[in-house]
Amino acid sequence: MSDISIAIVEDHADMRISLQLILNGTPGFTCESCYEQCEDLLEALKDEENVPQVILMDIGLPGISGIEGVRRAKRLAPEVKILMQTIYEDDANVFEAICAGADGYLLKNSSPIQILQAIEQVEAGGVPMTPTIARKVIAMFRDFAPRTEKCEDLTPREHDVLQALVEGLGYKQIAQKLFISLDTVRNHIRHIYEKLKVHSKSEAVAKALKRRLV
Repeated sequence: MSDISIAIVEDHADMRISLQLILNGTPGFTCESCYEQCEDLLEALKDEENVPQVILMDIGLPGISGIEGVRRAKRLAPEVKILMQTIYEDDANVFEAICAGADGYLLKNSSPIQILQAIEQVEAGGVPMTPTIARKVIAMFRDFAPRTEKCEDLTPREHDVLQALVEGLGYKQIAQKLFISLDTVRNHIRHIYEKLKVHSKSEAVAKALKRRLV
């Protein structure tokens, strides 16, 4: 199995160098690209050969912010997974990052093990968040949607798959939990995206929580 390729966008040199050393020193991970600002990342993503599997993105960046950087990066490389890494855990930043298309959200005081696990999880199709952030997300969307809204178009099995996505499970984990094939999971998720009119897992989770679909 090939290493997971990672790019880092972090304006603090010490943090950037430390993360790169950890990643390159851990079997199964490789980090060849580090950027001080989003502008440099976005320029690099224009070349398909420079697109990594996972991006660790800081929010508080000079110039283009990390949140706007997520939006633009997803347009250039929709398949890339982006983990937001920041000191902020206020509701506004969490909400904006998720709506922008972030695939996970970690605090900067996360341990190296937590960061490595989050990278593996997001690459496998999960939605990693620290417990603090996860609680904020759930509480925030419940506040925004006090009434349960039904989605008549979702089949019972699609509802089960959507519930599993909200729980942060990856495709293989969903297949094992529901006793269905990986291809069936992919088909269900494609139908869920079409019915919810979303384009990514993070958008599907956000809409499911906001509309109280699960």
